Order: sequence, then structure tokens, then C-alpha cells
Amino acid sequence: MQINLGEKMFGDLDYDTFPKMAKVRQLFQCPSVADVKEEVVSQLARPEIGSLIKSGMKIAVLAGSRGIAGIDVIIRTLIDELKKQGADPFIVPAMASHGGATEKGQRLVLSSYGITEETMGVEIRCDMEPELVGETAYGVKIWFDRNALKADGVIPVNRIKCHTAFRGKTESGLMKMMAIGAGKQKGAESLHSYGADRFATLLPDAYDVIRQKVRLLFGLGIVENAYEQTALIEAVPGETFREREAELLVLANRWMSKILVDHFDALLVHKTGKNYSGDGMDPNIMGRFAVPGMTGGPDYQRMALLDVSEESHGNAVGIGLADVIPQKLLAKADFSQMYMNAFTSKMVTPIVKIPMVAEDDREAVGVMLRLCCRVQKGKEKVVAIRNTLDLNEIWVSEALLEEVRKDPRFEVLSEAMEIPFDKDGNCLLFN
Repeated sequence: MQINLGEKMFGDLDYDTFPKMAKVRQLFQCPSVADVKEEVVSQLARPEIGSLIKSGMKIAVLAGSRGIAGIDVIIRTLIDELKKQGADPFIVPAMASHGGATEKGQRLVLSSYGITEETMGVEIRCDMEPELVGETAYGVKIWFDRNALKADGVIPVNRIKCHTAFRGKTESGLMKMMAIGAGKQKGAESLHSYGADRFATLLPDAYDVIRQKVRLLFGLGIVENAYEQTALIEAVPGETFREREAELLVLANRWMSKILVDHFDALLVHKTGKNYSGDGMDPNIMGRFAVPGMTGGPDYQRMALLDVSEESHGNAVGIGLADVIPQKLLAKADFSQMYMNAFTSKMVTPIVKIPMVAEDDREAVGVMLRLCCRVQKGKEKVVAIRNTLDLNEIWVSEALLEEVRKDPRFEVLSEAMEIPFDKDGNCLLFN
């Protein structure tokens, strides 16, 4: 898609007055798992977990669409351990409507994380027509993957973290994967039609319905730290999902990454992507939400978004939360995938709307800066990030350097420099 902007649509953006930027490291205090493979083996060796696995069992391992650190190693190790105990595991994509709600798309998403039949050594069974397993007390229909439903055991593998559209004792994690991810597009749409603002109670209710029909063994819960590393892996028995997942969410919130600058003028984001967040850019990080009533994150005026990750395969959800994007991002956007996400979720339609479109990255940055009020040119307080998942190293403008140098949570890594652009106007700050 191309928008005809005309010559100098935004007038003279005075590129020579762009603020200079310096690279800084954010310092977070959080644990990490030294050996992911060893930790998975250790968790399955726990008597209360290992005793659930019987020889000859056909076990469905549920894999999602999130970009989880080392997820290929985690799932491959889980599969190998199940085989050692005589079980017959297979993988089921549990990602609701992601991948365009198609078998090919969902296999492609898993493949981008290194999860294929060849690398995992087992079959991937992808069926987009789930089975109806029951209804909640409010009449919400609950669907579940038919291949997993027929299995002798089911093991969801997912990261536990805060959600982008609701607050509850449990948010994104094992229960959500069971209730929504494994329900495919049909199951996700059914729950989202009730409203994500009701998920705090709806997801546990849906999980209770599923528990009556599905042979759930345990879940492999993953918590990541602020450096996008594995902080914790734990095998959680099905009967303790509610209580333990709530406790793990507290740890996830404590260890999560964030922008440590609270107040500034403009946020420059290099890439959005489903591998970073369900919303492309995590609203909890960037402080912009698609759902009314949600709060959190830093306070700033304007945001420019420049690109979409290769791993997201054109699913550029999140663009609607930006104030301005370049033409190249609009051209890469696969609106069939984006609209399916928004249609299924019901409440997050703002994430697929088209913001102001600039000719290139350089112009997008200029528009972002000139949209800021009550600030002198060149003195804008700007934060630039690669994405909302990788916040170890960020860029800040000169106007923020004094504040950053006084804060022990930061380490300044470079002198302030002009924002680099190539001859085509592409921003090279993140190269």
C-alpha cells in the first residue's frame, strides 16, 4: 500500500535541529537460569511431575506464537524427556488466530522460532477446527483443539507475564493458553466476544470447563527477566494452575523490563512484531493501551514506529498506537493477519488503524518531533528503543543525559551523536 503524500506534505521539518542521541544501558536486578535444558530436565524429574507420565501415553505439547527466549530448546528438551519415559509426544500450535488463522501460517510462526517436525523430532498436528467442550455459567462457548483433546495427556508450555488488555490474578500464561490459544480462532473469538475486560473471571471459568474434558498433566511455566532471558522454569500441576500462576505473575511483574525514564517528549520505536508482544508493542512497556482504563508505563507526547520484525511475517499490529510511521512499514503490513487479530480480540481494534504516514524514517522522526508541544527544537527529550522486548540498551537525547548520569540504574555507553540516516532516509540508529 502506498499513500500519495505530495511534495513536502509536512513542510520544512528542519532536519538540522534533530536532537543528538547517546546510547545507554539500563541496569536491572533480576535472576536468570544458567542452563535452560538442565532446568527442564530437573523439573520433569520432580516425583509429583514425573509420576504423571506413563509409558505409551500420547501427549500433546502446546506451543504458542510468542517470542520466548530459548523456546526451541525448552520444547525439544521436554519432548526428549517425555520420550525417555516411554511417552509418544506431538506438538499442537496453541496460538488462537495468530498466523492468519491458517494451518500454513501457524506452522510458519512455529518454524520462525526453530520449532519444526525436523528440529523437534515429532509430528506437528495443526487442525484449525476445534471441538466444543462446554459452556461457562454465563453461556460462553469453550472450544479446544481436537488433536489435543484426543491425547492421553496435555502439557501447555508458555511464558507467564502481565496482559496488555486486562488485569487479574492470572493474565497471560498457562491458563490463557488453554482457554484461548488451544481454542483456535473459533475459541478465541468466543471468549473475546464477552470482552477482554472480563477476562479476570472469564479465563478461570473457561479453564474449569476445559479441565473437565481435557487430560491436563501439567504446564511448563516460563518467567523471563528484564534482559529477555529465562528467569524461571517450573512444571506446574494442573490442579494448582490458579494459585501458582498467580504467584508466578507477581514475580514476572517484578522482573519485567521497562523504560526507566518516567517522563520525556517522544518515543522512537524501531520495530513492532508478534514475537515481541500480542499487541506488537507491549502497552505495559510503552504506556499506550488499546483498551480504555488501562494504565502504566512512561509519560510522553508522541511516538514514531519505523518497521515490523521479519519474525512477524507482516503482522504489523501495534501501528495504530503510533502517531506516525514511514511508507515502508505500511507497504510491509499484512492487513489480512492484522484484521483477523483485531476481529478476533474485539477490543483492540486501535492497534490496526493507520496513523500518519511519512515518506521515510527521517521524515517520520521529524513529524514525531514537530508534533511535540512546549519544547524547543533540538531540546526534545527523546527515548529510542529497538522494540518493547529488548530494553537492555536504549538511546536517549542530550536533554536527558544529565538525568540519566545521576541515576545508578543507567550506564552511559557513548557520546551524543546525530541520528544517522542512509541515502534513502532509513534510520541507522539501531544497526
